[in-house]
Amino acid sequence: MDVKEVRLPSIGRRYEFTSHDGERIGIVARRSGDFEVVLYAHDDPDQARPVFRLTDDEAEAVAQILGAPRIAERFTELTRDVPELDVGRVRVPADSPFVGRPLGDTQARSRTGASIVAIVRNDEVLASPSPAEILQARDVLLVIGTEEGIAGVEQIVAKG
Repeated sequence: MDVKEVRLPSIGRRYEFTSHDGERIGIVARRSGDFEVVLYAHDDPDQARPVFRLTDDEAEAVAQILGAPRIAERFTELTRDVPELDVGRVRVPADSPFVGRPLGDTQARSRTGASIVAIVRNDEVLASPSPAEILQARDVLLVIGTEEGIAGVEQIVAKG
């Protein structure tokens, strides 16, 4: 699906896409943390009709229900303005030496300079995981750092 992103100065960002049924849908992510979902009129593509508003907490709940962790999107947005930063997703393989061990045992940040900012486990997002969080096979680590740092975390998680 093609999602068009438009920067709205002093407001935030708008994401637009066309649904399978041909409806043009927009989501305005405001700097305040609120979100507005809008539908565009078929006869006037510039005319948007607000459908509903969501607070940041409500948007988080909807995102978890839909299985799309918004925390990754937030960090992706942040890194767009900082060219040397990236966001990566690192899957913990079943044969990782860190399965069943605390996240802190990886020493990922001190070894790579990259930070693990969340763990996606099944449909749950664990934001800002503590070093004591036990890693499980198939966890997905959301990592922010340089390309090299993210690759380093991937190596550490896979091989130790």
